[in-house]
Amino acid sequence: MTTETLIWVAVVVVVVVALAAVAFLVLRHQRRGRLRERFGPEYDRTLAEQESRGAAEQELLAREERVAELDIRPLDPEQRRSYAARWTEVQERFVNAPGFAVTEADQLVTEVMAERGYPIGDFEQRVSDLSVGHGATLDRYRQAHEISGRAVTKKASTEELRQAMVHYRALFEELLGESPSDGRASRRDPAANRDDHGEGTSRRDSGGW
Repeated sequence: MTTETLIWVAVVVVVVVALAAVAFLVLRHQRRGRLRERFGPEYDRTLAEQESRGAAEQELLAREERVAELDIRPLDPEQRRSYAARWTEVQERFVNAPGFAVTEADQLVTEVMAERGYPIGDFEQRVSDLSVGHGATLDRYRQAHEISGRAVTKKASTEELRQAMVHYRALFEELLGESPSDGRASRRDPAANRDDHGEGTSRRDSGGW
């Protein structure tokens, strides 16, 4: 093999390696963008918890693979109506028994998850599975669950309990297949008179809370 041939072979190898590197970077960038879009705030949370971005993205990909194997199914119209009616009842009970209502809300959200096909045995696994399709509301669910735990021992304030109901409602509506921002909040929903930070109209307007 002549020197000229060796040079051409080396050039071809360099070009192939460079193209492979570019393709790898492009695919990694596309994957990163897709994961950011799908997981929302959960992407950054996972990144903060892992040792590297690569490890965080592998964790999120593993979640996708796990959920892809689950039989996640939508609720039928009758189930939606039934659960929506039960949610309204829970909200109305908040006025006289806020702690009890928050505990009921936690249980109702868990029941809807089970109806949809999500495993519900372990809370952390529950959150991990939910992150694949509900990353935008996951932190709210975590906060609501934490408050619900303190409500059992009566260590949560009324305002915290109110916030828990708002947070639970956000995930509940998503699980029912309704957008929490579609403007169709029930007039009987006490939380409908408040924004996501718990600030809203007068105490009289929010059902005496």
